[in-house]
Amino acid sequence: MATEPWRNPRPAPNLDEVRYRIPRASRSLGLLRAWWPALLWSSLIFCLSTDSFSSDNTSRVIVPMIHWLFPGMSSGTVEVVHHFVRKSAHFIEYFIFALLVYRGIQGVRKGFHWSWAFVAWGVAAAYSLSDEFHQIFIESRGPSLLDSLIDSTGALAALLVLFLVYRYFRRAPSS
Repeated sequence: MATEPWRNPRPAPNLDEVRYRIPRASRSLGLLRAWWPALLWSSLIFCLSTDSFSSDNTSRVIVPMIHWLFPGMSSGTVEVVHHFVRKSAHFIEYFIFALLVYRGIQGVRKGFHWSWAFVAWGVAAAYSLSDEFHQIFIESRGPSLLDSLIDSTGALAALLVLFLVYRYFRRAPSS
């Protein structure tokens, strides 16, 4: 030991030895703080899967907007644009959901980790499948594996964008 005076003779404490020092309430609060946006967003996704947001109901808002923006557009083209808007909404809502799930997994830790990203993508994809299953029970809706694929693609795109942001914009300044 005398030949290595920089070495600490006392070993670092084990996590179980110091866990009692952290109040349980603050750990729960930290989890809630990290996860509440994802939980709130998943509730919004669930609401968007109800009859109120079926194609027939959204066409009452989206189709007049399309006619207003493009007055000369044919009815067939309007229906295609309406369909595209609805599918884009799937992509965007799961893009946001994946980012929020990643935030929950990341918690107070810093940086980007592929393992966290894959778990976030898995959660988003599983939620997408459960959302399509939920639509079986709604008369004006129906399950669609294509919608689930679009949802999962949106989640994957979000995580790739997040990776690029961390890689190119969050680098530590060089000394």
